[in-house]
Amino acid sequence: RIYYNMSILEKIARIYAPFCCIGCDTETDRMVCESCLGHLLRVPSRCYLCRMTTRNCQVCVRCRKISPLAAVIVFGVHEGLVKELVHKAKYERAKAGLHEMSGMMSSLVPYSSERDMVIVPVPTASSRVRERGYDQAVVLAKDISKTVSLQYFPVLVRLNQAHQVGSTRADRKRHVKNGFRVVKPDIVKGRSILLIDDVCTTGATLEEAARTLKRAGAASVYGLVFSQPN
Repeated sequence: RIYYNMSILEKIARIYAPFCCIGCDTETDRMVCESCLGHLLRVPSRCYLCRMTTRNCQVCVRCRKISPLAAVIVFGVHEGLVKELVHKAKYERAKAGLHEMSGMMSSLVPYSSERDMVIVPVPTASSRVRERGYDQAVVLAKDISKTVSLQYFPVLVRLNQAHQVGSTRADRKRHVKNGFRVVKPDIVKGRSILLIDDVCTTGATLEEAARTLKRAGAASVYGLVFSQPN
């Protein structure tokens, strides 16, 4: 089931100024119509690093030796309509696209016995936030927390403001090394954390955020992202 988080004003706006689906150009109340939604290329359950098939998107035994993440859950392959939706939300200020992305992601939240799980966004570089007028990870995390009734805590602060687009995994790891700080360690101590971001390219940013949270006392860290390249 896909959930959509819209304010009353957004619902009214869509009645009087509906969207055209970015896939088929049909007039609709969403950026991706129901028909095109069914054709989005989904990511199977696999290890985010080596792409080996695993249960519940867990990190495989081999990659667990180098990754602080227990699992990374990904909604779709970063191409076609999935990629276009991300691009519009990030670079064309189509914030409504983020609400649709969060709805798709909410259906994938791991419902386990770990009800102490809290949702934490991976903060975006401040220069990007100023350009867009919002932090896409924060919007996604807030939406998801409301939908699945898990607590939302923006406890990560980004210290390194380097842009990651186009960087290799080695470059990304170097750019984000020691790039985060936890402002309220008591909140994360002994808890399971669900890290939220829009795209996982190499995983370097998610990994550094997870390491920071685990150093602050988090019991386990999972990732939930909208897309990842194949």
